[in-house]
Amino acid sequence: MAKYLVTYSGMDHPTPEMMEAGRAAFGAWLESVRDSVPEPGAPVNFVGQVSEGEPAPVTDFSGYSIIEADSVEAVREILATHPFIARGGTLQINACL
Repeated sequence: MAKYLVTYSGMDHPTPEMMEAGRAAFGAWLESVRDSVPEPGAPVNFVGQVSEGEPAPVTDFSGYSIIEADSVEAVREILATHPFIARGGTLQINACL
């Protein structure tokens, strides 16, 4: 089974009420796909970069999850009901090599 890094982007900063509703929706989604999500991940906040020259442009994302699946198509199916996309966000899928 392959691992995929899923990053979350494209949403404005939510209000505390939206955060609470989002946590509840994420928890319900996670229960429905638990066997495929070994690491639910966490929200993240950009704090800096390290490079020997000009750093790469900052990639704007606000959280991550690790998904295990047989294919990227299976990951897409798992993420199809993710509440983040229902709220207007984007989930980017990256294969872990």
